[in-house]
Amino acid sequence: MIEDGDKVMVCLSGGKDSYTLLDILMNLQKSAPVRFELIAVNLDQKQPGFPEEVLPNYLSTLDIPFEIIEEDTYSVVKRVIPEGKTTCGLCSRLRRGVIYGWAERNGITKIALGHHRDDMIETLFLNMFFGGSMKSMPPKLKSDDGKHIVIRPLAYCKEKDIAQFAQAKQFPIIPCNLCGSQENLQRQNIKMMLQDWDRKYPGRVETIFKAMSNVAPSHLADTELYDFQGLSQDVLSQKAGGDTLFDAPDFTPPQQDDEHDEEATSSNSIQFVNIG
Repeated sequence: MIEDGDKVMVCLSGGKDSYTLLDILMNLQKSAPVRFELIAVNLDQKQPGFPEEVLPNYLSTLDIPFEIIEEDTYSVVKRVIPEGKTTCGLCSRLRRGVIYGWAERNGITKIALGHHRDDMIETLFLNMFFGGSMKSMPPKLKSDDGKHIVIRPLAYCKEKDIAQFAQAKQFPIIPCNLCGSQENLQRQNIKMMLQDWDRKYPGRVETIFKAMSNVAPSHLADTELYDFQGLSQDVLSQKAGGDTLFDAPDFTPPQQDDEHDEEATSSNSIQFVNIG
């Protein structure tokens, strides 16, 4: 994910996830078997009431170079998107364009984002429910134009663990005033669904995340991923499991316990992605 000689741009929004990401990478930089540079970058989108002094003041206390990019994407979003409609899509595209442009001009080799495991699972369900596709946020991604590598070092971290870590570190959290007030966003509905599953069926969310790295294209219906038309009787299955995948699942459902303590089953430590 991070290689020797990389210049890593850490995108800092002021939320718990990006603060945690920066803190982890700064500590990793001291002990990693490879040498890499870090630069913290925040995009000031000019939302009304945004406390623009918070991030510069915080970053000035750290031993790391940083840059505050000022770009009024807020006005563009408000002008284009009707009142009450979801702003996240356009906001993300504008933000991505500004970040990619800055990265290219400054020799950035990796762009680090603070998305975590729960973000990835939520995105999977959003795409299935509303986009008609099975895709999510990969831990490592090449941009469409091939010029940028995006990494998500917190990909295997639980949001609840990140929240506890951020609270312990007392990061100066900045809320997102542009889109955070839209309570009926579909992502929020998905988050509530997953949280409800996690309470009722401990382990289900972990199983969903495991499934994202255990895909059998031969047992889906995407002709771009698997040559169904070219199948013949003398061709062995390319995926371990073959027709045994038609059998009933072999698993033991988790036993329900009315006195189950949700926190007792959650990990108290954050898992990190290995460099390599």
